[in-house]
Amino acid sequence: MVVRGRVNVLSDVSFNDVIRTHSGLLSRIALAYEADPSQREDLKQEIVLAVWRALPSFRGQSSLKTYVASIAQKRAVTHVSRRARNPVTEELGEELPTADLQPDEAAIVADRRSRLVAAMRQLSVAQRETATLMLEGFSFIEIGETLGITANAAMLRCQRAKAALVEQMGAAHGR
Repeated sequence: MVVRGRVNVLSDVSFNDVIRTHSGLLSRIALAYEADPSQREDLKQEIVLAVWRALPSFRGQSSLKTYVASIAQKRAVTHVSRRARNPVTEELGEELPTADLQPDEAAIVADRRSRLVAAMRQLSVAQRETATLMLEGFSFIEIGETLGITANAAMLRCQRAKAALVEQMGAAHGR
């Protein structure tokens, strides 16, 4: 299938399949960038729309997962930049679902997740991008492809982001 002069390698894959397959990834990227649940939902919709618009241009030069993550990251950064011009006056708490754990275990897990999300939001945009992709299981090569940097630069950013997260998580826990 030719789309706007380019070969579309997704002729057998539907947009719905792409979104269904990568919805968790898109949700977690949105969570890393937006604390407000209603704004996060808006960001997810912006990401899905951006994927829909960009999908016909996919030429298979990277994995589909990397391509979709790259679009999501760019849209999230744009969202953060736009929101920075109109700062939120009050941050809302996170309500993260947990598995069937005992109440005390669920509270510990929820606290750790909440502290990790808060620590992620304290990172620079470059570190947040790499940390989010690292936590999604992307390799340094995939992170580099997604962000348009070398694998070595991705590794260095990941190391710095990890060190910053360890420091923030330790400081938040009183160590």
